[in-house]
Amino acid sequence: SKATVSVLYCDSKMEEEYDAVVCGTGLVECVLSGLLSVAGHKVLHLDRNMYYGGESASLNLDQLYANFGKGTPPAELGKSHLYNVDMIPKFLMADGELVKILRATVVNRYQMEFMLCDGSFVSKGSNVYKVPCTEREALSSSLMGILEKRRAAKFFAWAQDYDQADPKTWGKLNPMEQTMRQVFSHYSLSKDTIEFIGHALALEENEAYLDKKAHETLAKIALYESSLSMYEGGTVSPFVYPLYGLGELPQVFARLSAVYGGTYMLDTPVEKLQYDENGVFQGVHAGGQFAKAKFVVGDPTYFSDKVKKVGQVARCICLMDKPLQATKAQSCQIIIPHTQVKVPRKHDIYVVQLSEVHKVVPAGKYLAIVSTFAETGDPEKELEPGLALLGKNVIEKFTSVSPLYQPTDNGAESKTFISDSYDSSSHFEAAAKNILDLYERITGKPYDFDKSVAQPVTMQ
Repeated sequence: SKATVSVLYCDSKMEEEYDAVVCGTGLVECVLSGLLSVAGHKVLHLDRNMYYGGESASLNLDQLYANFGKGTPPAELGKSHLYNVDMIPKFLMADGELVKILRATVVNRYQMEFMLCDGSFVSKGSNVYKVPCTEREALSSSLMGILEKRRAAKFFAWAQDYDQADPKTWGKLNPMEQTMRQVFSHYSLSKDTIEFIGHALALEENEAYLDKKAHETLAKIALYESSLSMYEGGTVSPFVYPLYGLGELPQVFARLSAVYGGTYMLDTPVEKLQYDENGVFQGVHAGGQFAKAKFVVGDPTYFSDKVKKVGQVARCICLMDKPLQATKAQSCQIIIPHTQVKVPRKHDIYVVQLSEVHKVVPAGKYLAIVSTFAETGDPEKELEPGLALLGKNVIEKFTSVSPLYQPTDNGAESKTFISDSYDSSSHFEAAAKNILDLYERITGKPYDFDKSVAQPVTMQ
C-alpha cells in the first residue's frame, strides 16, 4: 500500500519573499500550487497538519478511529495500512475538468492509476435501478413505460445533436434563453423522467436547475455522455476513482510544485496573515518566521473573517463486510432523489461504495459513504435513507457534519483567493470549476490546457 499521508518535500525555513503563499494542502490548494509553480510563480505552501490533504485527506485505519475519537480499531478489521479512507469521497467524471487537469500535468509523470466505477444507480420507490448506459439498456429499463420511452428518445436525440455554438441544432428551442423546465415541457416528459434526467444524468442536487437557462443542464448531460464513452465502449459508468484513494491527488500536485521550486512546510500553524491599511495582503507569519508575498491562496479555515457559511454537509463513512445487496457491485454510486424520500426535503442523498479493488480496504471489506446537504437540526437522521440501503453489513460508522463556506469577495483587491468548501455531491466537478476559476482570477487568464500534451489516464 502507498502511504497517502506521508510528508513529502518539506522545508523548515522560509525565504524572505514569494509570489504566492498557499494555506492548506487540500486538493484545490495543491492543484493550484502545482499549476502556479509550473507557470513560474514562486510558491510557499503551508499546512497546520502533519499530513497532506486537509479536509480531503485519506486516513489509515488507526488514524480514522483516532480522528473520530473511537479508540483502537478491533483486530478483526485487519492491518491499519491497508486502509485509505477518504474523508470527502468523490468520484471523478472520466471526461471532467479535474481529469483534464490531471492528464495535462501529472498523470504520466507520476504513473497514476484509476479504476472505473462498476455502475451508477438511482433509487425509485423501494427499488434501486441501474442508470442505463446504452440504448438497449434504456429500452429494457423499467424506469420508464413504453410511451414515455418514445418521448424520452426524442428528447435524447435532440440533446445529442444539440451544439451550443450552432443555433441550427437548437430546433424550435432556444436553450440560451429558455429554462430547462420549458425544454422538458416541449417534449411532454413525465415527472419521473424529468427526475431521472435531472438527477441521475445531469447530477443536479435539487430542483433549482429547472428554472435556470437550459444550456447549463444540457452541458452536464453532455459531460455525462462523453465521460461514459471514454472507456470500454461506454458500457460501465462515467466515473473513475484513483487507486489508493483521493489522498494521492494532493500529493502528486505537491510533488509537481516541488519540482518547479515550490517550498512546503507541514506542521506549521499560520500565526497571522498580514494586510496593509487598505486591506491588501502583504505576507504571512508562520512557524516563528515571516515571508512577504504578492497574494495568498487557501481554504476557508484560514480566513474566518473573509468567508460566509452557506450550509453544511452531513457524511457517514461506513466499514462493511459485504457489498451493497441492491447492486452487488464492487464499486458504485446510488443517487436517492429527494422526491423519493418520505420526509420532504430539497436535496438528494448520495451513496458511494468502494472495495479492495481500489486499494482502500483489505480483501473482504467494503467502504461506503452516505452524504447529503443538511437541511435540518438533525443531519444524522437525514442520512437514514442512504444508510438503510447498506442493510446489516455495517461494522462501524463514522459520522461528521461539515460547514460549507464561500468567500465574501473575489480577492481581486485584497489579493486573497479563498476556495469553496467541498459540496455534498458524489463527484469533483464543482471543485474542478473552483480550481479553474481561482486560477483565472489569480493570473488574469484562463488555464491553457493546450500548452501541455494530454496523456490518457491509466485504467486497471
